[in-house]
Amino acid sequence: MADKKTFYITTPIYYPSGRLTIGNAYTTIAADSMARYKRSQGYDTFFLTGTDEHGLKIEQKAEKAGIKPQEYVDNMAKQYKELWKKLDISYDKFIRTTDADHVKSVQKIFEKLLKQGDIYLGEYTGWYSVEDEEYFTESQLKEVFKDDNGKVIGGIAPSGHKVQLVKEPSYFFRMSKYADRLLKYYKENPDFILPHSREKEMVNNFIKPGLEDLSVTRTTIDWGIPVPSDPKHVVYVWIDALSNYITALGYGSDDDSLFKKFWPADDSLFKKFWPADVHLVGKEIVRFHTIYWPIMLMALDLPLPKQIFGHGWVLIYKDKMSKSKGNAVYPESIVDRFGLDALRYYLMRAIPFGSDGSFSPEDFVERVNFDLANDLGNLLNRTVSMINQYQAGLVTKPASQDDLGSDLAKAANETVVEYQKQMDALHFSQALDAIWKFVGRANKYIDETTPWVLNKEGKTEELARVMANLAESLRLIAIMISPIMTESPAKIFTQLGLNFEDETQKALEFGAFAWNIKVTEKPTPIFPRRKKDEEVAYIKEEMAKAVSKKQTRSEKKAAEMEEEKNYISIDDFDKVQIKVGQVVSVEAVEGSSKLLKFQMDFGDEKRQILSGMHKFYPNFEELVGKKILAVTNLKPRKMMGIESQGMLLSSEKGKKVKLAIVGDEHDLGALLG
Repeated sequence: MADKKTFYITTPIYYPSGRLTIGNAYTTIAADSMARYKRSQGYDTFFLTGTDEHGLKIEQKAEKAGIKPQEYVDNMAKQYKELWKKLDISYDKFIRTTDADHVKSVQKIFEKLLKQGDIYLGEYTGWYSVEDEEYFTESQLKEVFKDDNGKVIGGIAPSGHKVQLVKEPSYFFRMSKYADRLLKYYKENPDFILPHSREKEMVNNFIKPGLEDLSVTRTTIDWGIPVPSDPKHVVYVWIDALSNYITALGYGSDDDSLFKKFWPADDSLFKKFWPADVHLVGKEIVRFHTIYWPIMLMALDLPLPKQIFGHGWVLIYKDKMSKSKGNAVYPESIVDRFGLDALRYYLMRAIPFGSDGSFSPEDFVERVNFDLANDLGNLLNRTVSMINQYQAGLVTKPASQDDLGSDLAKAANETVVEYQKQMDALHFSQALDAIWKFVGRANKYIDETTPWVLNKEGKTEELARVMANLAESLRLIAIMISPIMTESPAKIFTQLGLNFEDETQKALEFGAFAWNIKVTEKPTPIFPRRKKDEEVAYIKEEMAKAVSKKQTRSEKKAAEMEEEKNYISIDDFDKVQIKVGQVVSVEAVEGSSKLLKFQMDFGDEKRQILSGMHKFYPNFEELVGKKILAVTNLKPRKMMGIESQGMLLSSEKGKKVKLAIVGDEHDLGALLG
């Protein structure tokens, strides 16, 4: 028996601490689109999503709501499942880390790693962010707070959340043991992490400076999976959360038929869903999936996933989405107003996969009006109306093709090839670009052939050919958009007189139309045009409404405090020491594509400063002799193992970045103030 091709794709499991935004929907719709595409290609596909339900934040949320943690996560999981149903997410399994089989498997994994010496007992002292569920060293903090004696008493994590000092017994995972092996794996598997820029970030920022052993248990939290051999410890987030990708397949349970899928006809042949073909994750959790997770799998002697794709963020007007800022967009309000396919299309088309993308109400409405209503909707409406008017509603097979028809057929088949190439690479935006280019080509074909003239001149054969080619173009378009837009393809098929449930009508080649059928007598627009001002106002009102309804008094106060932090007093400014320094020499830092090492003269002292300006100054030697402003009272820090004793100032506008170079009239060592 021949092996059947399998495909396993996952989203991150979402932390149920609040309502999901279009950013979460983006990841899940992307995974769903890929799963649907692979199923259409004949793959035995497994699509996993779910919720990560343990941790201190969940304890606190439940306590605040006056309910038990289990009741809290039960309610949230139900809410998330309802949203995925609304977004037509075709997952095969929704895993919850409170599932009994997951809990048992995680305990087995922990004890196995403990027994073989990859986990050991120690004591942890460090700064912990409840919101991020992550520990930070003092040097990793974005901002530190000190008392009058200079002792650090608190700080702010890179995410902007406050941290607290935690000191407790903890089990540690020997990450450092596997660092060299992980680097070797990266080198041998260049497409393991995509986009490639994410790999460079992991290597330069986390592995080369020295990979620290990872704290994997807590004793100050009750809401978690107990360590069987030491129950006062609960398994801390990453072993619990990351293991879901294999426990969902039955790893560590009595039934691992999904992890190893045997074919009954011949037990010598088997197909595994593991290793996963791709983990889709947001860039903020790439580190955990590309460093911690592969090392865990190495320690378990399991294959690593084939690919980890760290996509960018969905920004709002180029600003990070935040409930406290009042710019969060929730998918329910968009779907209720504009329909499901408008949202799915926009998120997959307007945002290049792998890069940050910007959502704005204005751009969204324009996409609905121009791409969907004008381009695709109008093509369908015109075609069906003309077939009814000129052909009594009948689509017949053309006896032959002329040059224009042959050119359209060639464009269609080339589009299919490009579409499949881009979908295989997870380039959803480019796949839709290719399809919409063909939508434009089909609209142009109407203008080239002028069916109304052919009808007036009585050229029935030519007219029938044009109508057939347009109907066939729409059939192919409907099939190609179907992994991403899940409702419109069936509507297009229905208006063409086709049945979307009939797989024989879905051949991806020009000319495979089920001929001699009648289109619908009364075509209706599947994407009505919208009044831009009204719709933009609606989306903005929903964003504001979500804040006013959902924010508690304490949350509003926190948002006000966050905004207040953007202002500084004159005393704050006086603390910053900005001096004029001159570049004595500059060189590229070995092993880094970004960093330059500057030797600076400040008149009364010399300093070494690292700056990520290589990209903006490829001919960096030209900077020697220039006078540049620098902050000189920053705490020294190490990058790539090299100490940096300050920070060079620069300006940034769009993609243009320039160092703050001053003229010779400014003396060396002069203070800016």
